[in-house]
Amino acid sequence: MEKAEQKLLFESGNELAAYAAKQINYHVMGYYPITPSTQIAEYLDRMGADGQHTIDLIPAEGEHSAAGICYGASTGGGRVFNATSANGLLYALEQLPVQSGTRLPMVLNIACRSVSGPLSIKGDHSDVMFTLNTGWVILFAASPQEVYDCNICAIKIAEQLKLPVIVAFDGFFTSHQKRNCYVFADDKSVQDFIGPINYDYSALNPEKPITIGSYMNEPDLMNNKYQLHLAMEKARTLIPKVFSEYEQLSGRALKTVKTYQTDDAEVLLFVLGSAYLTAKAVVDKLRNEGKKVGVFSLGVLRPFPVEEIAELCKNAQTILVADRQDSYGAGGGNMSLEIRAALQQKGLTPRVISRIYGLGGQDFYERDAIELFETCYKKDIKSFDYIGVYPGESDFKPKPYFEPVSSENNPRLISCSEENGKAVVKGGTVRDTTARPKRLAPGHGACPGCGIPINVNLLLRGIEGNVVLLFQTGCGMVVTTGYPKTAFKVPYVHNLFQNGAATLAGLSKMYHKMQERGELPEGEITFILVSGDGGMDIGMGSALGTALRGDPVILFEYDNGGYMNTGYQLSYSTPMGAKSATSHLGESQWGKAFFHKDMPRIMAATGMPYVATAAESDPNDFIKKAAKAQYYAKAYGTAYIKCLSACPLNWGDKPNTERKVISAAVDSCYFPLYEVEMGCTTLSYNPEQKNKKIPVSEWLKMMGRTKHLCAEKYSGIVEAVQSEVDRRWNRLKVQAEHPEL
Repeated sequence: MEKAEQKLLFESGNELAAYAAKQINYHVMGYYPITPSTQIAEYLDRMGADGQHTIDLIPAEGEHSAAGICYGASTGGGRVFNATSANGLLYALEQLPVQSGTRLPMVLNIACRSVSGPLSIKGDHSDVMFTLNTGWVILFAASPQEVYDCNICAIKIAEQLKLPVIVAFDGFFTSHQKRNCYVFADDKSVQDFIGPINYDYSALNPEKPITIGSYMNEPDLMNNKYQLHLAMEKARTLIPKVFSEYEQLSGRALKTVKTYQTDDAEVLLFVLGSAYLTAKAVVDKLRNEGKKVGVFSLGVLRPFPVEEIAELCKNAQTILVADRQDSYGAGGGNMSLEIRAALQQKGLTPRVISRIYGLGGQDFYERDAIELFETCYKKDIKSFDYIGVYPGESDFKPKPYFEPVSSENNPRLISCSEENGKAVVKGGTVRDTTARPKRLAPGHGACPGCGIPINVNLLLRGIEGNVVLLFQTGCGMVVTTGYPKTAFKVPYVHNLFQNGAATLAGLSKMYHKMQERGELPEGEITFILVSGDGGMDIGMGSALGTALRGDPVILFEYDNGGYMNTGYQLSYSTPMGAKSATSHLGESQWGKAFFHKDMPRIMAATGMPYVATAAESDPNDFIKKAAKAQYYAKAYGTAYIKCLSACPLNWGDKPNTERKVISAAVDSCYFPLYEVEMGCTTLSYNPEQKNKKIPVSEWLKMMGRTKHLCAEKYSGIVEAVQSEVDRRWNRLKVQAEHPEL
């Protein structure tokens, strides 16, 4: 095989993963944004908008569905790609054995990141280790160059083994750091190396129908797993073969086990990922001091290279295995456990020390590598320990930053009662509620003009008495709770996007159950979920379940029209035609390709007692709807309020104009103000009757994300958006005029 022409690029690991995928030209990528892997989909979308590939990128509403999209696509016999990280990987985890158990190839990139809680978005290896038992081949890249190289080899390995392959690399350290790297100058070189697709079967052949994913009893399932085992054993010889072929083509060698100065080493250090490059530099320094040290790492985690590890460790006296994750209670991380097992299996008895390092993205410096090597020369040390931790204060007692806001110091300013089957609010204006102390303090880190604190405080102006807030992951959570401080004066809980409503339902149930048993005093607490940044995409199932059960909580959605906390990728509520990090503009693409989701009508379809939309442009209406939501949640069950929440950074407008932008969304009927009480719809504001109705284009041109739509070439998109907005508005008017709708 002749060496192919290459060119030099200055790119990050994420960019190179995307570039390799572009050159392979996969058929389908199902994806969901999560830091730090999100850029892979963003870069692919940008290249797709420019016509550089024909991959169909499908935005899922969560990682579980993204994995399902990939599995479904792979049953059709094409090439499939995905990328994820951390809790997103765990959310998709149950789909991974489905992919391998049905022997369907695909490639999944994991930009490794700390698994929460507590929430951290920084890099370590606690996510990828959950995949060790899923039946996937796992490659691990230590550098951006290796990310590119591994991705090209991965699809060839996957298709020859009929197994899916993971390409893992360090989040932020490798995913975001740019390096000079070589890529093939011609996409055809990559495609020729991989070869044609050769699937044994497909769900898309009606002439030869097959059943994929049958129900199995013993011994069939046993045989299925044995065949998977045999395929993984075949990988032990196939992977080096593919690596060798790739070296001939590229001039770069990928290794199952990476070694440096290990031949005569008395002391060996094991590190995985980018830390290997730092450790190599330290080995040179210590060798100059006369110390026989070496370092090794793995390029392949599955199948685990037992023979190679035993061979390189056979003369070592001490081996320190440094894990960037812990298998809690096992005396070491997964690599410690597996290396110990490999040595025992081969009858080798060196001293093995385990250390946990670098969790939550803590940097690994040369001084840290030196400390690890020096540990190996000490006699009386722990066989297992953490490095880089601080002791804390044994007598520490957290001090409140604010006086708590409870029913004791929160004057009753609004009353709500039921008349003729509907809630009636007395009071509830901005002036009425000025005396109410803020439950969310000004001490937060939101961007100038951010609508989240404005809308949360408007909502809370209408809520009487004690409150417990639960925030799903998102900008609202991140900017208010940076440890060890908090901006909240009331009890606060956080859980992930997909589970906020269910978590709050459980907390509410516990409160009422403990009261029932006399374990808590009588009283009332209003439980409020605060969701946004796409939380009602990935969290919609949980929210619908809560609504269908009728749990006595308020679901509040601040809709900022995108996944803002990860850098503005499209969400299902992003306007059609809007540009985002995953809906770029280009000759082959014109922004988001489908209409915004009508979440209030979806929630109303559950039959919940109260659904409303609100906007900061009409604060009195907002406050009164909050009061109604509290009444209905207490008296009947789940209530839902949605507001349009400004995001100047990603909407591309100015903080001091946001009230006008929100008002224009309302006047254009893109975001109509209405409520659904006990199944009956009422318009809160009709811009037609006020002679204030404007074309939706007047709203679109106020924001950088959509002002391009005002160009003549996009007139068809604006017409489609206007038509859909009119359809929804006319339906609302009909429902409002009907006594039972």
